Amino acid sequence: MDFNRLRSFAAVAEAGHLTRAAEKLHISQPALSAQIKALEDELDLTLFERTSTGMTLTAAGKRLLAEADKILAASQTFEAEARALKGGISGKARVGTLSDPAFIRLGEFMAAALERYPLLEIDFQHEITGVAMQRVRDGSLEASFYYGHMPYPQLADVALRELAYRIAAPAAWRDRIQHAGWPEIGELPWIMPPPVSTHHQFAAAMFREHGIEPAKLIGADDEAVVSSLVASGVGVALMREDVALTKAQVGEVCLWQDTRIDTTLRFIYLRSREHDPIVRALLDVVKASWQVRRHGRC
Repeated sequence: MDFNRLRSFAAVAEAGHLTRAAEKLHISQPALSAQIKALEDELDLTLFERTSTGMTLTAAGKRLLAEADKILAASQTFEAEARALKGGISGKARVGTLSDPAFIRLGEFMAAALERYPLLEIDFQHEITGVAMQRVRDGSLEASFYYGHMPYPQLADVALRELAYRIAAPAAWRDRIQHAGWPEIGELPWIMPPPVSTHHQFAAAMFREHGIEPAKLIGADDEAVVSSLVASGVGVALMREDVALTKAQVGEVCLWQDTRIDTTLRFIYLRSREHDPIVRALLDVVKASWQVRRHGRC
């Protein structure tokens, strides 16, 4: 069995489209199509239904995808274990980060990694939370910092700390919002990260809960940008509580009511890779840098 064919099969199943899967695998679309055709010929099964909008798994394809995922995960573990046996854990670990390096203790993380695993090359990649989760799921990140809901059972996590979000407005709007209710708050311009972000999902759920639909949304792809725009008088937004309180103390923003959205900062990884030496090394490093003595919901 050719592992490249299995990887192609899994990538097309995930993307639902040859073009997107080919981009992810960094190969041409004809080459990917040939890989899928060769696998179907080898198995004497039709794995996909071809449609005008993409490719969907057949019943046989759905059953075999789960087995293909297991085989690919096992091959990654096998390769990593072999590297470890050659003398120390080495290789590249791709780790997703969030917008505030100090908040996730990125410096402490790297210091612990250099001390404990000097042969391990760590490639930090800044991602929006939802994108980071998807990249851990598809294997293009070994692990990532993340906060928010964990909807996928194939992911495991180490819980690092609790955090909260508050509604913040420009300091100059204090009198304007002091006695405002939800309808008035909904009429203000809201600064929002992209829909794929946990931050956006928190805000959208809050809007639904209180029956409001903001009249104007202003997009920003980074929480630091969101905070800066609020302080500059552009609009209101959800802001991480520690940041909001600091900015309120120096007169840059004001907080509306006591509305809080609580969540947890996590370090997430694929459950199927929890015995992979590189993933184990990353878990050891993050626990050391956060002084965590137990797994999260693993």
